[in-house]
Amino acid sequence: MKNLFEFRKIAVFLLGLILVTGCDDQLSEINTNPYGIDPANANPNLLMPSVLSSSAQSYLGLGFNDLAGAMQYTQKNGWYSSHNNYEWVSKSWTGWYDILRTNNLMITRGEELDNDFFQGVGLTMKSFAFGNIADLWGDAPYMDALKGDQGSDQFQFPKFDSQEVIYDGIIADLQSAANLLSSASNEGVTSGNDLLYGGNIDSWKRFTNSLLLRYYMRLSEKKPDVAKAGVEAIYSSGIYIESCDQDATLDYTGGANDIWITRHVRLNPDDFQRYQACQTFIDQLTMTNDPRLPVFFDSVRVQWVEDETLSVAAEDFIRANGEPIESIYTFDQFEEEYADVKFTRHFNPNMADYNSDLYVGLPPSILTPESYNGNPIPGQGTQNLHVSQLDPYYATAGQAGDILQARIISAAEVSFIFAEAALKGWNVGDAEMHYNMGIEQSLEAWGKSDMYEEFIDEVAFDNSMEQVLTQKWVANWSNGTEAFADYRRTGYPDLEAGPLSPQPQVAIRFQYGNDEYNNNTDNINAALNNLEVTEFSGNFGADSQWSKPWLYQGTNNPF
Repeated sequence: MKNLFEFRKIAVFLLGLILVTGCDDQLSEINTNPYGIDPANANPNLLMPSVLSSSAQSYLGLGFNDLAGAMQYTQKNGWYSSHNNYEWVSKSWTGWYDILRTNNLMITRGEELDNDFFQGVGLTMKSFAFGNIADLWGDAPYMDALKGDQGSDQFQFPKFDSQEVIYDGIIADLQSAANLLSSASNEGVTSGNDLLYGGNIDSWKRFTNSLLLRYYMRLSEKKPDVAKAGVEAIYSSGIYIESCDQDATLDYTGGANDIWITRHVRLNPDDFQRYQACQTFIDQLTMTNDPRLPVFFDSVRVQWVEDETLSVAAEDFIRANGEPIESIYTFDQFEEEYADVKFTRHFNPNMADYNSDLYVGLPPSILTPESYNGNPIPGQGTQNLHVSQLDPYYATAGQAGDILQARIISAAEVSFIFAEAALKGWNVGDAEMHYNMGIEQSLEAWGKSDMYEEFIDEVAFDNSMEQVLTQKWVANWSNGTEAFADYRRTGYPDLEAGPLSPQPQVAIRFQYGNDEYNNNTDNINAALNNLEVTEFSGNFGADSQWSKPWLYQGTNNPF
């Protein structure tokens, strides 16, 4: 369904999109790049791959890094202040606006060429990018954004529109995109450059409507009538992502900037080993005997064994199949040379307190995570022999079509949206049916579809919103950005901030970046007045990670 692209071609093309402006005709002639491509003649087929790949990779980067920490999927044992402790100060949105500029040119060229496909795709991706900006920061430049080439101060220093205005614009754009795609053809579309769907218009219509479902549900507390009508209409249409093969995903590319390859132990073993399981997520997975656990994480390298006969708190050596060994092995040795060996270490439970489970996570936001659970080789980026890290598959595998994908939205997410809507009493069918389908689709996505019948008994539907949102959280592994949005509007799953967190609650937004303070001062100061200072905002005042933007104001969620 998906196609890879030769990114060198994209890079060469984008380098050609250079606008050179001179003070007079002579300087304009001198400054003209004879090898550049005039944006007025830009081929949208060559803009599309950059928009799609950058959007998907940026989204995965958020969902697998800091927001995975916030949602307590993972914790890091080195360079962890942002991942573990919400140190989201001066967070730049430049990358998203860079994507939007390229995307805006694709929309413009689609209009000039009277091509509904590129217009529809462009409006869908515009909505996705602005959605992430609004979700993570709150108010932001929207109506006056992307118009700096028009020259006036109004566009050079754009005002911040309210989060409400942005969400309303997203819904309007997605509705327009759906209409455009309904009349579109793929004539003139290079299918290989559509990295998500290969030019398949039906798939794009499903994707667009599924994003609409996401943002209708975002507004379900603030604008329930709008959300209810929108969700019911899409459900009635039947045009939404229904199966895993319709998911909006970017295949693993193997390129130098692929998020998965930057986690690749062969290229950067220290970085890979910093990512370790969070105990919150491990507790959820083990409590329900979730078959996805060994897909997400590896068991501990060395399992603690209780031994009351010891005269010391713990042995200072490890055992291989019960026999003491003198050295500690490297990651490669554990994985390749000694994969079939059972490594253990004994401790006296009357003298020491260690977690002796086969799967162990770091508690959220703790001091010195690198030495947690008696790690004999503490250090940033080193193995913790007694804590689970990412499954080695994430370090050693990767090819087009496997599970290492940048997932924008999935069939499982859509099913859980309908389950939540049904519990609200909306006319979208049976909540249990959608809940069960969401679980089945997630198991399929992670290669465990054969375990559905056994697993569904462990998590049988109990008709509660908490259960639906908790299982949606599990299904959103690697997509922490959407799980973070669900948590903030519903309070589920029930998370507690750790002891090293500056506040006793999980943070709910990014701080604005220094570029805005330095270059757009008046407008950012106006935007700060729209943030609700909470008891947890602390010394940061309005622009705090714990201040509430419009979407959560007047609600008790998440605090």
